[in-house]
Amino acid sequence: MQLIFASKNEHKVAEIRALLPTGWQLLGLNDIGEMPDVEETGTTLEANALLKAQTVFSYTGLACFADDSGLEVDALQGKPGVLSARYAGPEKNDRKNGEKLLKDMAEHTQRGAQFRTVIALVTASDKHCFEGVVKGNILHEFRGDMGFGYDPLFVPEGWDKTFAQVPMEVKNSVSHRALALRKFVAFLNNVEKR
Repeated sequence: MQLIFASKNEHKVAEIRALLPTGWQLLGLNDIGEMPDVEETGTTLEANALLKAQTVFSYTGLACFADDSGLEVDALQGKPGVLSARYAGPEKNDRKNGEKLLKDMAEHTQRGAQFRTVIALVTASDKHCFEGVVKGNILHEFRGDMGFGYDPLFVPEGWDKTFAQVPMEVKNSVSHRALALRKFVAFLNNVEKR
């Protein structure tokens, strides 16, 4: 069965392709030709993931899934959340986003936060969402250079290092995206058995 991942990132497509159960053929957006860009206008991670998956499904008629991720900080009432990539402006600059977060957190002693990913699957008959969450804390300074986004500021619960201080393979095995992906793959395994 064919399944589209609403991403042009070949690395992410290859990574997910390796995890899918046998019987599924995964295509990325680069495999399906010209497609209009999807504006992420949703106010939640779920809304954006569903918007991307629904748009590609409507365009191709093939089952499609999409993901959206964000950092949700307790003291900032869940911000930056859905705006994580554009927190400091539309240019999506990781360093500026991190600096803005540190500035916004300067007066807060409560540093709790979570990384969250939502994967949305849209098929001809249904829609499903799968969530992965990693809880942790925001540091007062950047640490590490192996990650991206807010990784140098985020220490997961039970860790003494940031996501940016460990190899990418270690982070990817326990990340919010990995947790959501496990639920998604488990669902596909059940679909296959019906």
